[in-house]
Amino acid sequence: AEYMGTVFCKPTHVGAVYQYHTPSTKALAFQFIVAMFSGIQLGSIYRSITTQCVPTRTAAIRYKQIPINLYCRGLSIINRTMSSSGSKSGIVFRQLFDHSTYTLTYILGDPSTREAVIIDPVIELVERDLRIVNELKMKLIYGINTHVHADHITGTGSIKAHIDSCKSVISEESGAEADVYVSEGEKIVFGREELEVRETPGHTSGCMTLVHHASRRAFTGDALLIRGCGRTDFQEGDPERLYNSVHSKIFSLPKDYRLYPAHDYTGQTVTTVGEEKAYNARLTKPLEDFITIMNNLNLPYPKQIDTALPANLVCGFQL
Repeated sequence: AEYMGTVFCKPTHVGAVYQYHTPSTKALAFQFIVAMFSGIQLGSIYRSITTQCVPTRTAAIRYKQIPINLYCRGLSIINRTMSSSGSKSGIVFRQLFDHSTYTLTYILGDPSTREAVIIDPVIELVERDLRIVNELKMKLIYGINTHVHADHITGTGSIKAHIDSCKSVISEESGAEADVYVSEGEKIVFGREELEVRETPGHTSGCMTLVHHASRRAFTGDALLIRGCGRTDFQEGDPERLYNSVHSKIFSLPKDYRLYPAHDYTGQTVTTVGEEKAYNARLTKPLEDFITIMNNLNLPYPKQIDTALPANLVCGFQL
């Protein structure tokens, strides 16, 4: 690494993220990420790149591979590379937020075929979501709901009205209408990417978690929140079932898998399996204690449930 700002990435480092530190405690650490574009398998000709990066902070002596944010002024376009096991993914990923209902919506897309999916869209923000999909030059083929929501009306019906080819997807156990029903172990495929369906009932009977193994991410809906979990006092909720779902289907993933919930009320955006197994205030408790906690939350009735629930049972169309 060139010390004062230009980082030269060797061909063997294409697609990796590194952090460099100098011996001086006053030295600036440089962070960079290699852009990954159209997929080229190992064995192809790699190209070195040059990135002009913004110094971010002083740090101690170390050099290791880590996930970091992008702080680059200029980045030359390179070919994306993948390991033969598919463990590295250049998937297009966007996390979006609804300030009204604290809902987190996700767009995932294959950078090669441009096919994409959207997870847990909100009806009031469909225009925003479709604008982003269009700007990313993606073709939206699935609108997925992790469960039948009670706090907002899903945007999948509105999206289908704008994009005829887009299909709605929900769990077979949800009791809701959709174009495509999925169940445990099935794959939702878009381009060369896929989401594994893991049924995680307990918040509702039709909750599911979607796992993207290639990028080591999981989308947990309301089953698992950051340092918390979905309530279990309505909509076929069952605390024992939720506890067992999370421990068997989510906590069984490797500790470094990043978890993205459908809601957050504290300004957080992502967690990991390891963090939640260590710090989740409810789900780290024994089952009996968890049931007691969940049965005594005394939460207020969801504000939009009387309009959201019947609408979401018919793909977001208000009756």
